[in-house]
Amino acid sequence: MVRNRIKRRVREAVRSLLDGLSPHWSIVINPRRKAFDAPVAELQREVERLFRRCNGS
Repeated sequence: MVRNRIKRRVREAVRSLLDGLSPHWSIVINPRRKAFDAPVAELQREVERLFRRCNGS
């Protein structure tokens, strides 16, 4: 149950920002237990930070 909730939360954070990622990237995200309690806005900030690094910005 916890694992599925973490997956859903991270998936939602990624979904909202996915169009900003360069199409030549394949990324695997391995979330930690902290993602269970983290606010969605914080998850989105972390995903956005990751995507910016991938895009070279």
